[in-house]
Amino acid sequence: MARRSKIHVGLEIGTSKVCMVVGEVKADSAVKILGIGETKSAGVRKGEIYDYSQARACLKDALAKAEDASDVEIGSVFLAVTGSHIQGINNRGTYRLPEGEKVVAPEHIEEARTIAREVQIPQDHVYLHPIIRNYWLDGLEHPTSPTGLFGKTVEADFHIVHGIGSRLQNSIKLVREMPLEVDDIVFSPIATARMALERDQREGGALVIDIGAGTTDYALYLNGVITASGCIPVGGDHITNDIHLVTDLPFSKAERIKIQEGDASGDPGRSVGTARLTDDRGYAEVEVSRATLNEIIRQRLEETLQLVRKRLPQGSVEAIGSGIYLTGGTSLMRGFSELAYDVFKRDIYRPEMPEISGVRSSFKEPRYATSIGLIRYAQILDSESSSPPGVLGKIGGMFWPFKR
Repeated sequence: MARRSKIHVGLEIGTSKVCMVVGEVKADSAVKILGIGETKSAGVRKGEIYDYSQARACLKDALAKAEDASDVEIGSVFLAVTGSHIQGINNRGTYRLPEGEKVVAPEHIEEARTIAREVQIPQDHVYLHPIIRNYWLDGLEHPTSPTGLFGKTVEADFHIVHGIGSRLQNSIKLVREMPLEVDDIVFSPIATARMALERDQREGGALVIDIGAGTTDYALYLNGVITASGCIPVGGDHITNDIHLVTDLPFSKAERIKIQEGDASGDPGRSVGTARLTDDRGYAEVEVSRATLNEIIRQRLEETLQLVRKRLPQGSVEAIGSGIYLTGGTSLMRGFSELAYDVFKRDIYRPEMPEISGVRSSFKEPRYATSIGLIRYAQILDSESSSPPGVLGKIGGMFWPFKR
């Protein structure tokens, strides 16, 4: 039976924007973006909803724009979630085969997987993703299940993501009131990594840092598997606020001068003279010392990158061979790549849109990485299973178990 094309929709409810991407996965696995609906975000802070009615109005507007742009009636979405309450940890489950049983059977693998997933988390948290990293048989690593092999001890190694259930439910409730169904919920950096990294980059060791307006998400891959993930509640808006506090500029003008004139590199040659904003007639309406402006930007961004580095496993930065990939709107700041190199001493890249058609050049910007990554995530999910897990319908509003 010939494969048919399938339409998926990715939704990101972010601090600066609500973005809905409609993508078609064709029979030959090519992806075409049919349309994108985007609106400026309100009621969302640091990736989490704080004003429900405002956030609802934004989502409704983005939905209307996405349907109009794609000529598709949207019924369900893959939803990206983030927030500092979401955490990623690694855990290994060990199962010893019963006496007299020498060959690993599927039930032995499942026992090891169950033990690995039994991680104690705070009472108000729920499991979001259990992602299998690899298996071990008698101390030897196996990238796939060792079913059918001789052995005595089976181990399953998982990366487990969990977060506060009520905060996740707020985003789900918002979507359902459109009304839309939620095909799956995805931790934002995991979706972003699907867009940013190819297999060989994950194999070589790569770190994705997605720095938006309110949060900085990260996902580290070593030897092809996810090793660390998390969210830091700091982003581009914090830089703008710092400029506002130091210079007494209104927030809107602090944002403009940050984008138009700022530089994070630390190069003294780029910090000479005065940074200016001009009015419609070309007259200077704002003047700030360029050295002051750039120092404010660099200090905040350097602190943010150092926070990411401190959360990574000890020695893991040295194992990053493929490089560090910067995405998110704030990553467009001039000099940010140079600053990231100073912090990590690793090659710095900006990921390119992989094998996706139908996207106007403006939508290839780093700030759309998560939304388009959700389409890639859905495509991979389809290839692994005949149907998506249908998380919410399947397990009645809890987020466990997943099949990953």
